[in-house]
Parts: sequence; structure tokens; C-alpha cells
Amino acid sequence: MIQNPILSRDQIERIHSASIQILSHTGIVLEHPGAIALLLEHGARLENERILLPIDLIENDLSLIPNKLSLTGRDPNKTITLLDGRCYPHNVGGVPNVYIPASGTRRPAKRQDNVEAARLLDALPNIASVTPLYTPQDVPGSTISLWMTYDTLCNTTKPFRCPGVQTGPEVQAQVEMFKIALPHGKVTVGVSPVSPLTFPTGIVDAIFEVARNNLTLGPLPCPILGATAPMSIAGGLAQQNAEVIASIVLAYRINPGMPVIYKGRLSVMDPFNGLSVWGNPEIGLISAATAQLAHYYGMPADVYGLCTNAHTLDLQNGYERALNALMPALAGADEISGCGEMEAGLSSSLTQMVIDDEILASILRLRTGFEIDGDSLDTDMVDHAMQGTRNFLAEKHTLKYLRRGEVLRTSLASRESWSQWQEGGAVSLWKKADQKADHLIQQHEVIPLEKQQVAELEKVIGSYRRDTT
Repeated sequence: MIQNPILSRDQIERIHSASIQILSHTGIVLEHPGAIALLLEHGARLENERILLPIDLIENDLSLIPNKLSLTGRDPNKTITLLDGRCYPHNVGGVPNVYIPASGTRRPAKRQDNVEAARLLDALPNIASVTPLYTPQDVPGSTISLWMTYDTLCNTTKPFRCPGVQTGPEVQAQVEMFKIALPHGKVTVGVSPVSPLTFPTGIVDAIFEVARNNLTLGPLPCPILGATAPMSIAGGLAQQNAEVIASIVLAYRINPGMPVIYKGRLSVMDPFNGLSVWGNPEIGLISAATAQLAHYYGMPADVYGLCTNAHTLDLQNGYERALNALMPALAGADEISGCGEMEAGLSSSLTQMVIDDEILASILRLRTGFEIDGDSLDTDMVDHAMQGTRNFLAEKHTLKYLRRGEVLRTSLASRESWSQWQEGGAVSLWKKADQKADHLIQQHEVIPLEKQQVAELEKVIGSYRRDTT
């Protein structure tokens, strides 16, 4: 496996030290009475309306983080084990709009869009786990995340990633659904503090519920350079790191040693319009550095990957997402997100997902590298070819390495001659992807949930809606 770290050990430790300084001298904003009491019992201090965390508590909690964990969905054969040296891509989550390539327009997402997205993601070979892709606009606001979970669980058997949660009751409802549809599953749940360094009561309750149910916690801070974090990349990384560590300290007051995935989402602000920038090369740089920080603590890293600010399937879209995914993949990230992402996370399309699967095939191939051993350097084979035809087409060695994937074979990118391309209709890549998406959604079969499971899931959603109205 190829890995190209961008931070030295000394640089990682300097960022770590800055994060500890932030937590122990600046502190976090916390209003949750129970959490404050628990932290004070473990040596924290309350100063200037912020909770200052003791260094020894932080170091002790970091030492308890498990160094290996797995994610499992409805099909145990699709289980992924993080920190095993491989990279496991997944899709973007919570997108509000659907982009329609044929017309160049977009519309608000609906439940059916999550159904189709989940089925397509289940079919794409380079997607390892699935999170609800769209935030549907055709259901009551209080039940959005539950319908996202329902429609995705019904249409994929890959490991499931819970949509972002914001309250304790929301986590409880999600857990009820997991028990019905994923009784043996191992689910990761992302919970986002409010940058900078603020943990609202609902977010703390959500962290506590994740901990009580021994789910995999994914601290998901989303600071923005120059807005909710320092403008310097190093300063932003230190703050993001502090927010991840603080999330772990809170969770470990309930369940010490529970599984954790480092889910940093530090991004960039355009200083001229104030909008979030996902396509700049700094995103790839930040994600690569974040992966190294996660590994410093022995945690798997889930970072930004395929991301762009482009509104259409154009050249900007292609080069931004490829560069930003390649950087963290080569830095050793365990998971890279973003399949299907467009417009800084505001839109997505089925066509984009198919294109992304091919981009991921190339990125995973680059990360794999190539073998240098006696067989790959078989000089006797070279001698044999030179004594005969003086080419290697007929050599068994050639067939062997073609079969093992020494050279990637793409399914969308053109590899034929100009005349062959013209004779085939001169079909553009996005049109091929559009056709492939339609075909996979129509033909791909997903083992359905049992009728009783479906009824029980709908009952949970109905009960939650009544409880929150």
C-alpha cells in the first residue's frame, strides 16, 4: 500500500499540544448540568463560563480508545474492519437537492430519492458503506432523520451509517430502529458540536445516548477556516482536534473505551462571499493531515474526499473531487466520504454517484501500488520472450497480471480510437453514467426487510412523531 504523509511526527505533536492547550486553558462551552457535574468530578474547572479539561483526564481517555473496530450492516459478508490498511469509501449525507443532468436543473429532495440512492450505492462496487444521501423535504421536520434511516435500511445491506443526530430522543428512536432492522449490526453515529468549542445540551444528550447504547461514536466537528476556526490551517486543525477530543471525553464519562471514529470536517470559507468552499485544494490537504492526526491517537480516520463546489458535471467538478479524494487516500485515510456530492454538499445526482465510483476505482488502484518481488521481476520470462516472438502478448506472465488487476480497466472512460468512439455514437461520459445509473436501479436486487420489520420501523416513526408534536 502506498502512503504519503504530509505531516512529520513533530508537527503532529505540535498540533496535539495546541489542542490540549485549548482544552485545558480556554475550555469548552457547556450548559448540560449532568455533563458539567461529571467533568467537575473528574478534575475539570469552571472558569469564565467555560469548562477547562484537565490534561491527565484527556490523556487517560485517549489511552482507552480501541485500536480496531468494524462496521456491519444487514449482510455480515459486507462487514468492513477499519485500521486494516484498506480505504473504505462512502457517500455524502444529508443533501437537500437533486441535480438533474439532462436539464441542468435541481429540485428539492424527496423520500423516493433516498430509496433510489441507497439501491444504487448498494450496487456500486467501490462504495463500502452507506449513509442516507438526501434530506427529504416531503416529510415532517421532526421525523426527517428517521425516514432517512428507514428508506436507506430498506434498500441496502451494506454497513449503515446513521444520519447526523442532534438530540438524545432522536438517538433513542434511531436505536429502536437499529434493533429491528440491524439486530447484529455495528452502526456509526455522527454527532456534531457547534464550532467553536460549543456543546449544546441536545448534542451532549445525543453523545450520552450513543455511549449508553455502545454504538460507534463519530465526533463530527465542522469548523470553517476564518469563520468558526482560525484562518490558518494549522490553527483550524488544532481546534478541530480539540473538538473531537472533547467529544470523546464527554462520551467516556458514560462508556469508557467505547469505539470511536475520527470524523473531522474542517473546511474553508470564501472571504469574498462568505460561502463554504469544498473544492479548493486545501480540503485535500486538510483531510490528509486529519487522517494522520487520527492515526496518532490510534483512531480510524473518516475525512472529506470527493468534493467540489461545481454546480454541474463539468471539468471543475472532475478535477476538484479527484484531487481532494486522492490526497487523504494516499495519506492513509481509512474512510473517505463524498460519493455523489456536488455544490458544496447542497446537491447530488445518481449520475454523479456512478462517475464517483469510477473515480474511486482509480484512487484505490493508486493507493494499492504494485508488487516488487521475484515474480514481478521475472527476468527468465523476459529472456524467454526475447528468444521467441520478442513481445509479451503470449506469455503466461502477461495473462496472470492482467487477471490480478495490474492495469485498471474502466467502464465509463473512453479507451477506444476516435473512429470507434464515433461509430459507437460518441456518447459522453456523463450520459454513459446516467444510463448505467438507470440500469442498476432497475436491475439491482436488494434483499428486502421482512414485512414485520417494516411495520415495526413505521411504528417507531409514528410514535416518535406523536411524542414530539
